[in-house]
Amino acid sequence: MAFEGSIVPATREETVPEISRFLGIVIRMYFREHAPAHFHAEYGEYEVTVDIETGVVTGKFPRRALAAILEWYVLHKDELMANWEAAMNRRPLSRIEPLE
Repeated sequence: MAFEGSIVPATREETVPEISRFLGIVIRMYFREHAPAHFHAEYGEYEVTVDIETGVVTGKFPRRALAAILEWYVLHKDELMANWEAAMNRRPLSRIEPLE
């Protein structure tokens, strides 16, 4: 079940729309960012990027928070790729259900 609503791209390229939030973790995706397709996750002072196709993580995160992100990623991989394609075309992004 997806959240209703969408995130409209702002005029500045630096904008990082939040697409989900759970367990203190914020998931964001840039508009018109570089390949490969990926999303950003923040937890306190930690930040990682996750490749949507491969699940490869770059950066550092506490072990439990990383496990939660990867569990969420597996559940929402198709939605993440759809958001990536929308972002690359400056179309609104959809919110993605948080991990419960």
